[in-house]
Amino acid sequence: MKLINLVLLTLTLVLCTQAKSETLLALSEGSETPLEISSWLYYSFAADDETIEQVKNFSSTRWQRLPSDEYNQIDLDPFWIKFSLYNADPVVINRLLSLGNPHIDKLDLYHFIHGQLIDHTEMGDRLLFTQRPLINNLFVYPFKLAPDVVHTFYIKINSEGNSNLPLTLWSPKAFTQYTESNSLSSGFQLGALAAIGFFSLCIAITSRSYSYTYYAGYVLSVTLLVATLQGYAFQFLWPKWPMMQNFMMTALVPLTMFFALLFTEKVLLLKYHSMTMLKLCRYSALYALLLLLITPLLEYSLALYINIISVLFVTAMLMVIASIHAFRGHKLAKLYTLAWSGMLVGSFITGTLYLGWITLPITHLTPFMIGLTFEVIFMASILAIRYNDERKAKQSSQQEALLQSQKLRKTKEEALLIEANSNEKLEQMVQERTLELEIALRELNDANQKLTEQATTDSLTGVKNRAAFDKRLLAEGRLSRRQQTPMAVLMLDIDRFKSINDSYGHLAGDQTLRLIAQTLKEKLKRPADLVSRFGGEEFAIILPNTDEPGAERVAELIRKTIDDLPISWKDIDIPLTISIGVSSEIIQSEAQPTRLLEQADKALYRAKNDGRNRVMVYTPESQ
Repeated sequence: MKLINLVLLTLTLVLCTQAKSETLLALSEGSETPLEISSWLYYSFAADDETIEQVKNFSSTRWQRLPSDEYNQIDLDPFWIKFSLYNADPVVINRLLSLGNPHIDKLDLYHFIHGQLIDHTEMGDRLLFTQRPLINNLFVYPFKLAPDVVHTFYIKINSEGNSNLPLTLWSPKAFTQYTESNSLSSGFQLGALAAIGFFSLCIAITSRSYSYTYYAGYVLSVTLLVATLQGYAFQFLWPKWPMMQNFMMTALVPLTMFFALLFTEKVLLLKYHSMTMLKLCRYSALYALLLLLITPLLEYSLALYINIISVLFVTAMLMVIASIHAFRGHKLAKLYTLAWSGMLVGSFITGTLYLGWITLPITHLTPFMIGLTFEVIFMASILAIRYNDERKAKQSSQQEALLQSQKLRKTKEEALLIEANSNEKLEQMVQERTLELEIALRELNDANQKLTEQATTDSLTGVKNRAAFDKRLLAEGRLSRRQQTPMAVLMLDIDRFKSINDSYGHLAGDQTLRLIAQTLKEKLKRPADLVSRFGGEEFAIILPNTDEPGAERVAELIRKTIDDLPISWKDIDIPLTISIGVSSEIIQSEAQPTRLLEQADKALYRAKNDGRNRVMVYTPESQ
């Protein structure tokens, strides 16, 4: 009878293998060892409108062995996997199928026995946590294997995240032991991280230290990130809000980077050692904040790519910064480099595993957790050392302040004694010095007035110079703009002045300039009017609160006076005339006074061209 059963079993296996071109996995009830079934998986691409009946009837050519590295990637198209189990024992076997990737968006599991569908289960982190057939942070499906029966499983995988498929078969006892040990180790890790984070936060509140504040933010953020990656956050914090999974995954990574960058800036004292590295850290922190705001709005797969690449870049950058400072001999930088090296290696391995760049026979989080544990322990040591150094420095400062206070008190007593002995002499000296100071201030004031006068007066003619004119032009322009009163500018030029110098000599020319300047001062009666030598034989006049007709009358009076002025040199009469350009406006802008001067100069140029010895008022045609 046993021989017949054995023959039938062998025939069944051969027929099934030939029919489906797949390898059956035979199980026995006595085995308690967890069994990785990745080597028995077959895959096929999935279409949107395919039904399970269509998938079950796929030809053998549609199913391929599942490579270990091809589906360890992000944002893959939906695909099917299948495998078959066979109970080689004469008793019913209880087994649990677990998927160790808690971030699969949705998986549809179909359980067939002899081609008949007996169960359809939906799981995934896009569904409520309570919908899982077994409450666990992983996806677990319990089932029973009857003797001499082939069980076939079809699973449709649809996920924007990493599609790694660590499928394992467990006996109930082995899975219970694994769950207990894993929960204990994960709980210890998360509890230790949370304790360190809250302890650092308490120290930050009491000491008002930015270093502890940023470190507390970093540790608490990374604790919540680890809990999310392991699926515990979904299980215990937001089991009724599946949408929180993707949001927290994309938000916690940049938040952790932000606190890590600010903590690095403070603990390495970059403000005092390197402004370039300080700016690099702060710009990177700003980038992390932008990432925190932007990535939740992007597609989940794209956000994961950006976050993972950013983590790899930031960890490498911080390692370089710490190494440079360690090479320069900074004590804390050496410890920081040692601490961050574990985080760097762990982050790089975990990041490349999530991106599918490498494949290792370990879970994705293992390198990161090892590096994180190493880094947190050493970072806590760094903070303890810094806190001790700050405490010693504070004590030293207090002692120094006490000594300085004692010295100050002693010095004050000596000073009071000296003051008491010298008050009488000091009063006498003060009276003498006060008298001398009053005399010196009076002399200094007179000298300042002379210097001011010399700095604003033309040395040859005695009228104001160009610098005084420019300053006064701006001041009068602002007054005209505020009071909305017209301001006029006159530009005067001596006709054929070069011929006077050529015919009579430069001394005669200087005498002519002085005489004209004196005449101009005499003709302008108002205190606010200003006459200045503009340059060479040119003079400029500012007439505040004067419209165009009034300015023209003043200009004509000046021209006639100069024309009638008797000028002689060594008993020789010198004929002399002047040309005048006039421009008058109400100032409306800061630049308009300068334009008013240019307009008067253009009117003067036109008066010269029209025959000299005349007054010309600026019009647009003067251009």
